[in-house]
Order: sequence, then structure tokens, then C-alpha cells
Amino acid sequence: MRNEVKLDAIDRDILFHLRQDGRLTNVELAQRVGLTPPPCLRRVKRLEEAGVIAGYRAVVDPGALGRGLEVLIDVEVSANDRTTFLEFEDIVASYDEVIEFRRMYGRPDYFVRVAVADHAAYESFLTHKLSGLPCVLRIDSHLTMKTIKPGP
Repeated sequence: MRNEVKLDAIDRDILFHLRQDGRLTNVELAQRVGLTPPPCLRRVKRLEEAGVIAGYRAVVDPGALGRGLEVLIDVEVSANDRTTFLEFEDIVASYDEVIEFRRMYGRPDYFVRVAVADHAAYESFLTHKLSGLPCVLRIDSHLTMKTIKPGP
């Protein structure tokens, strides 16, 4: 388990600005948080090394990739043993359509977010992949009407 890192107001400000725009240069970031570049860079490096900043990535529009339909899925499974849960998780996590996958406390057992081209592609995913897994007991699909606030 990772030790909790003590963050001061400047660290929190750095994190705020990097969450808004991870491509800020160190000079731009330093100006925004009221530091000179060298101490700002030291703080960012410390936050990276401590695991507070876990990485940087591009946020890609799923529609631009031909995956304009997003579906949120609740999955309940009939397994009670660790091996079956882990096998289920490995299989579902490997599917290209799956963009988020979480094991939940209580019901449902899992939350799965998929992005596909259209309804036919979702039906194919559901029929040939997810519902075909032996431990799947119940699937509830929720089609996204509109994304109000996207996740990170």
C-alpha cells in the first residue's frame, strides 16, 4: 500500500492545472501556480515519483474513431470463487470495445463501459462476447443519450 503524500496548496494547484491541460509546459505551469520553473519542475517530478501523477494521455473523441455509441452495462455473475472472477475479469478487460471496467461492492458485481460504432455493433458485442461467458447471470444495458461531463 502506498503511503499518503502530503500535498500543500501549491501541489494541489499544480494538479488542478495539469488535470485541465496535461500538455502545459513547465514554464506555463510555473507561471500559473506562482513559482519559478526549477522548483515547479521539482514538485511535478516529486508528484510523479510518489505516484500522485500516474501518467499523461491524450483524450480521444470516440466518435472520431467510429465508436459513437457508448453503453454502460451492469453485470451480475453467478461465480463465488476467486478463479472464476479473475478469469471473467481477464476476458472482459481484453475486449477492445471495453473502455472502462470496474468490480463493484454489492450489486451489480461489475460495471462495464463500452464504445462501439452503432446498435448492431453493440448487439454483436453483447451476443458474441459478454453474454456468452459462462458465469454471466444478468446484464442490464444503459445507452448514453448525452454525455454531460466526461470522465478523465
